Amino acid sequence: MIEQQIKAAIRDIPDFPKPGIVFKDITPILKDPLLCEKIVDAFAEKLSTTPIDVIAGVESRGFLFGLSLACKLGVPFIPVRKAGKLPYTIKQRAYKLEYGTAIIEMHIDAFEPGQHVLIHDDLLATGGTVTAASELIHEMGGIVSGFAFVVGLGFLNGKERIAPISDNIIVLADY
Repeated sequence: MIEQQIKAAIRDIPDFPKPGIVFKDITPILKDPLLCEKIVDAFAEKLSTTPIDVIAGVESRGFLFGLSLACKLGVPFIPVRKAGKLPYTIKQRAYKLEYGTAIIEMHIDAFEPGQHVLIHDDLLATGGTVTAASELIHEMGGIVSGFAFVVGLGFLNGKERIAPISDNIIVLADY
């Protein structure tokens, strides 16, 4: 099962990025092309009935599988970047992290109003980043059709926070 394969590959990094946090490092997954392919296939299967016009991947680890999934589904990929990283006219949103604050942004022409946008990131913690991305997408006229995560930290209740935005939440490996 994909969940066991993902959990076997992930390494825990204690006290990163600050004391008391156990960081779930997905980079060992990237050394296994077959597992990467299985992850993209699992997302595609679980999303087969979801309307998706575009996939928005959250910087930076959301780019890894988000772009691959977009290619597999034949839809465009939108990078959701940290402030100051996009060269064209942008919209941005400030939000709180579990360990600080941040700003994300997207190009104003990333998608057309009315399009269905799947938001992808590597990990769901408190849901702050994808909530901010959702607000940005709504402000730009998009429809959030769901969320896809490789890993979820269920004890931080991120699913409950984002469920009012879309209850279509896919987490391949939950802790």
